[in-house]
Amino acid sequence: MALPLCRVPAKRPRCGNDSIRQPWQLIRLCMATANLTTGLQASPAVAAPILTLLRLEGLAVALVTAVLYARTGASWWLFAALWLAPDLSMLGYFAGSRWGARIYNAIHSYVTPATLAVAALLLPNSHGLLPFALIWVNHIGVDRLLGYGLKYPAGFGFTHLGAPGKHGR
Repeated sequence: MALPLCRVPAKRPRCGNDSIRQPWQLIRLCMATANLTTGLQASPAVAAPILTLLRLEGLAVALVTAVLYARTGASWWLFAALWLAPDLSMLGYFAGSRWGARIYNAIHSYVTPATLAVAALLLPNSHGLLPFALIWVNHIGVDRLLGYGLKYPAGFGFTHLGAPGKHGR
């Protein structure tokens, strides 16, 4: 999706009693206009205290799933081999950013691995699926800890946690 270009007005626009005097004020006005016309707005979840809480939540999930994985007795080689498997969902971006975001979010949501874990616990003879679910949830937790959130269709860098690695900004 292309963002609209901001047109520089011939006259200085007036906002209430103040006119736009500095270039940064015009840029801010253009960004606000782009947000209104595209529907892309900064998520309130990107505020520093909320972002810190969400990242700590990812750390907690990663730690709990690592401990639970260790208790299953499954091989740590399996853990290492499959840990990056959910990131194959990034290949969906070859079909465009909208499909890429849908596929990435489907794989990087806790819903699918949680369903797999419940099935592993409830269905007979399916306990072997639990390590796979724990690896998957651990991957998502570490992604959240590092700031890689669920994606918006505008592009890979647009996430519910802000830009990856931009903690507290």
